[in-house]
Order: sequence, then C-alpha cells, then structure tokens
Amino acid sequence: MPQPYILTLSCPDRVGLVARLARVMEVHGCFIVTSRTFGDPDTHRFFARLVFNTPGNGEALAGLERDMATLGKEIDADWQISPEGERLRTLLLVSKSDHCANTLLYAARRRELPIDVTGIVSNHDTLKSAFAHWNLPWFHVPVTAATKPAAEQRLYEIIDETKSDLVVLARYMQVLSEEACTRLSGRVINIHHSFLPGFKGAQPYHQAHARGVKVIGASAHYVTADLDEGPIISQATEAIDHTFSPEDMVETGRHLEGIALLRAVKAHAEHRIFLNSGKTVVFAR
Repeated sequence: MPQPYILTLSCPDRVGLVARLARVMEVHGCFIVTSRTFGDPDTHRFFARLVFNTPGNGEALAGLERDMATLGKEIDADWQISPEGERLRTLLLVSKSDHCANTLLYAARRRELPIDVTGIVSNHDTLKSAFAHWNLPWFHVPVTAATKPAAEQRLYEIIDETKSDLVVLARYMQVLSEEACTRLSGRVINIHHSFLPGFKGAQPYHQAHARGVKVIGASAHYVTADLDEGPIISQATEAIDHTFSPEDMVETGRHLEGIALLRAVKAHAEHRIFLNSGKTVVFAR
C-alpha cells in the first residue's frame, strides 16, 4: 500500500494558492486523499492540510519536498510534510487528579489517539501507585517557589531524555514560568476546568454555581505566558439546571475535561491545528 503523508502549510493569503499546491502534487504523481483549506479574512492568512499518497518509490517524495521548498519561499509559507499515523511522543504532567491522564492513556492504548506516552511527571507522589499499571516512567519533581527554576530545568531534561515532542498538562496544578512557556511554545497543551474565558482562577464551578449558570464546560488550550489566555483548541460543554450542586458540577466537569483534552491532543497529533494571531484554526479530519 502507498504511504500516506500529511502536508500542512500556512502563508499570507493570495489568489491561486490551492491551484499551485495541486499542481505540485500532480507533477510528482501524488494523489490527494483529503484537502482542507481556509483563508481568514481578518488575518489574511491561508491555511491548508492535505493528506496524499505518493507513488511507490521515495523519489516522488524527495522531488515534492524540493519543489515545496521552492514554493514555500515564493509564497512566504511555513510548511511541513509528515507521515500520516505517525505517533507523537508525549509527556504527561499531573498533580493529584488522574482522570485526564487516564483518558489519554486509555485512548492511546486503544490506538484511538496517535501518541506514545513517554512518561508521567508529577509534583507529588500521590498518584504514583495509581499509574503503576501503565508501566511508564514516573518522574517525581517537587515544586516550591524557591525550587521552581530547578524544577523546570529538570523538566527540560526529562523532555530531552524521553525525546518528547508534546507536553500535556493533564491537571498539573503548577503555573509554568514565562521562560518555560517561551522555550516550549506550541508544544504544551493545558486543560482548564472552566469554559474560558469566564470563571478563571480557583473554584470555577463554585463561581459558576453562585452565578446560576446553565452551561458548564472545559477548555483545552496552548500554554502561553499569559495565564489561561493561550489559544483555545477545544471546548466541551454540557447543559445543567438549578438542581446541580457544586459537587455535581465538579463531577460533570471531570468528564468534560477529559473530552476537551482528548480532542485537543488528537488534533495536535494529527497536524490539524494552526496558530492564527492568538487563535487557532482546527481542521476536521
């Protein structure tokens, strides 16, 4: 069977971009299986994700990459080609809640999520035994205000040691420093236990309960130096009513957190997300 690949590209929008991409594919005998494109009228950026098959030999792919390099310079594009189905090496960070990490681990085991989990980092040892059955490396990295720089240096080392491409804050209750956010930009996804941008900070479900809200949710976003202000990738919501207590909201919220985080990590691993001036473009498969 031919090997499918994914081409992702973003550049300033202009007339003829789809035609030029299709022409490059045609020249090298590549069959386009699916194509998603979007031109943002506000940012004047063009985004494309193409899944394609190449002829049996590697010459077509090499030739395509050469021509894409030329085209990329002409249209000032950021682009890459990746094998479809390639599993992304992913490091999970947790504190004292296990539901989000378990959602990702179970989906990865069932091959529903194209990631290979490289290990689990925690600032507590509380969940070590709960995760033991996954047979993954466990890294206990305590964090205090005084030890935060050393703890983040250890995190960088773990990322390098495990060759992790993505870091997921699966209810990791520590704020990354501005330096860490910059160093790991575009590689860290966080789950926020609220429907951003409202009810930030501590006890969001209790805040929501006090305001009598009728919808609660969770938001998965890329981490930036602005706390809980990073580009939103995925959100999940559920309707509630006046009978819900804060405890009911917390329970429902746990399920929503897992759903939103799973969708976000899946979209990232499948190269379906593009950053777009503080927002994201997320293509369907």
